Amino acid sequence: MIRERIAAAGGDVDAVTVLAVTKRHAAGAVAAACEAGLVDVGENYGQELAAKADEVAAGHPTVAPRWHFIGGLQRNKVKQIAGVVHTWQSVDRIELARTIASRAPAARIFVQVNAENESGKSGCAVDGVEPLVEGARQLGLDVAGLMTIGPTDTSVDPRPGFEIVRDLADRLELAERSMGMSGDLEKAIAEGSTMIRIGTDLFGPRPS
Repeated sequence: MIRERIAAAGGDVDAVTVLAVTKRHAAGAVAAACEAGLVDVGENYGQELAAKADEVAAGHPTVAPRWHFIGGLQRNKVKQIAGVVHTWQSVDRIELARTIASRAPAARIFVQVNAENESGKSGCAVDGVEPLVEGARQLGLDVAGLMTIGPTDTSVDPRPGFEIVRDLADRLELAERSMGMSGDLEKAIAEGSTMIRIGTDLFGPRPS
């Protein structure tokens, strides 16, 4: 279903990574995703990621998820998950980059962009992206791409923001653009997304 939507939007199903977001779902959901070929798995909370990684390792030793941290992150939580995270997708300030570099040298990161400059929303302002990317590189981090979340108001067209992030990634020679979720993946694919973050459409509603 997801791959069909990618293809229908004009995307290459072999070039677009589906990040399976397992927030609040049990470890079995992670195992099922990996067994279906979706080895990139996203979590929003550090404590949940750490506990779930242990549970998956103990209960499903044949699967090897690549854990992506995609939520807002406090610097004092980095140590808890530094040994587990494959990609940090929500780096939005140099102080956080420094902490990650100290706990996980040469870590793979995405810089999160607040493309619409929404008040109270996580992400670096557009004009701060280039200096943050350069600063993270100077810290020895592997800046692999940019990440953005569409407008909070779903009636607002997300495509202009996605276009901004795509153009920034191109200018900074970053291969990855993590853009789009269940509700707007077609628009993200049309604007050049290389990774979409899918939760509910894979696993159903999140447990309360």
